[in-house]
Amino acid sequence: MNSPSPPPNPFRQAEYVLAAHELRQLPPDTGIEVAIAGRSNAGKSSAINTLTDQKSLARTSKTPGRTQQIVIFRIDDERRIADLPGYGYAKVPMDLKEHWQRVMQRYFETRECLRGVVLVMDVRHPMKPFDSMMLSWCAAAGLPCHVLMTKADKLKRGPAQSALLKLRRGLPEGASAQLFSAKDRRGLEDWLRVMNAWYEIPDAETNGDPS
Repeated sequence: MNSPSPPPNPFRQAEYVLAAHELRQLPPDTGIEVAIAGRSNAGKSSAINTLTDQKSLARTSKTPGRTQQIVIFRIDDERRIADLPGYGYAKVPMDLKEHWQRVMQRYFETRECLRGVVLVMDVRHPMKPFDSMMLSWCAAAGLPCHVLMTKADKLKRGPAQSALLKLRRGLPEGASAQLFSAKDRRGLEDWLRVMNAWYEIPDAETNGDPS
């Protein structure tokens, strides 16, 4: 019995476009956009670099939370990734946190091209207040949310699965979750299938793409 073909990965061609401090600085509200959010030390940049198969598209830092803008990566003329600023660990001024809370809430409520949100959580420290807030915004906006439980390589298989099952039981309707590791690329194909569905990209079996 043949194993299923791996999903295509159009994200390898992703390229940096801009960093926006206000919503008016974002690209036109057309096409399909998927946002990636997460607390500052949850491994969001490493996840993006693994998805795009690029070592430094999203900058990683030993000082988490230094990116305080919405960073846009272009996949093609109709598809984009929006890397949202993360909080929870970073020491940033309160007025900046409040600014970004207002900006992100408006982004969720008004961005018509936003198709879904990937919420990155450290599998060892899931569901912090920031995570609950993001899930609430997704639910209020009627957006699907896919939780990426990162750093799964840091736990043995049993505890990692237990953390995943516990999280899934508490997720709101329209949300899903999986384990992921940027270090050993665990869960990458599952994540690709979610992303490809949101971006309306045919799978390898229907488009003949062997990648």
